Amino acid sequence: MKNLLKVAGIQLESTTDRAENLHRAGRLTGIAAERGASIVCLPQLFNTHWFPATINKEAVGFAESAEGPTITAMRELAERYAIVLIAPIYEKAGTELFNTAFVIGTTGEILGRYRKVHVPQIPLWEERSYFKPGDLGFPVIDTPFAKIGIQLCWDVFFPEGFRSLALDGADIVFAPTASAFFQSHAKWDRAIGAAAHANSIFILRVNRIGGATGQEFYGRSFCVRPDGDLVDAPSGSGEGVVLTTIDLAEIGETRREWVFLKDRRPSLYKRISEEKA
Repeated sequence: MKNLLKVAGIQLESTTDRAENLHRAGRLTGIAAERGASIVCLPQLFNTHWFPATINKEAVGFAESAEGPTITAMRELAERYAIVLIAPIYEKAGTELFNTAFVIGTTGEILGRYRKVHVPQIPLWEERSYFKPGDLGFPVIDTPFAKIGIQLCWDVFFPEGFRSLALDGADIVFAPTASAFFQSHAKWDRAIGAAAHANSIFILRVNRIGGATGQEFYGRSFCVRPDGDLVDAPSGSGEGVVLTTIDLAEIGETRREWVFLKDRRPSLYKRISEEKA
């Protein structure tokens, strides 16, 4: 029995002009909604240029609260089109700063948020200089269309997050990324495909495009089935809407064939939760 759902990722080249970024994100989100998308996901930190490429104390000025202009505009957008919208921004929560994806519902309400758990500090991704590791765990957010989870960029290389989301009932995990250097794309493809198959879930990867400061974000957004295969061919490197139709019934069908979750042995995995590697 088919349970079809259209989802979309927005490939966007973001600049230092927040107002222009919001305008373009809104236009492309509207196109996705008009083409039937029920859930739309924007790229990581979509409303700003990629400031974590360097360490600059002034960049903390890009942080916004849930009441700030970006989430306010995205709430209006979600309500206008009656869609679920995933909006990843630099979040200011009191005195704390996080890399956060907000999930906004069809009437403009905030359904939940995910704060990036695995925060890298490597050249061109100096994220620990800006973001505290997430403190909300791996929430599964119930939307009118499906139960969803989020993994932000570096998170995709840590299987524990995907497994936690699958065990808590996520149907789809959205993975907004800021991946540069096309020659590395196969590593991201393998990690995401393996996570989808190991957990029998859909994963939609949504990547940035363009860039500066020695980076070139290459797009190549794609959706993976619960058996680890691609739903459609990956997108190119241009700005636009990546629209795909998924059949949620495939989750149950795959789990009956690939019984990974059924054959788990949690009592033997205690080593995973130890602090020291």
